[in-house]
Amino acid sequence: MTEFVCIACPIGCMLTVELKGEGEVSVTGNRCPKGAVYGRDEMISPTRVVTAVVRTDSQAFPYIPVRTDKPLPRALITDLIGDLTRLLVRLPAKRGSVLIEDYRGSGVNVMLTRTLPPEGVSRE
Repeated sequence: MTEFVCIACPIGCMLTVELKGEGEVSVTGNRCPKGAVYGRDEMISPTRVVTAVVRTDSQAFPYIPVRTDKPLPRALITDLIGDLTRLLVRLPAKRGSVLIEDYRGSGVNVMLTRTLPPEGVSRE
């Protein structure tokens, strides 16, 4: 049995989740149907949206923010962060551009979340 706060909606219910066997999960404490789905998914295969920064080739803008376009299985997050630390984005960069497509076959893309101009161009 595991207890945690549901983040599926703004209510923040305290869920009690119990694995009954063979993929059967009991969720109690939820006040909406989203809580039951969240509790089950969190127990069987937790996922997270990942946000991070990646180095650029610019002195004016040394980092650019990125995020996954949908939740990534939690087991892959540490590997993704390690892979992101080894990348270098060349400017200019456009918000929404895919930096990594289908990360390790997960179907999750890593996208740029900010537009940055070429080196030496002022944004003012």
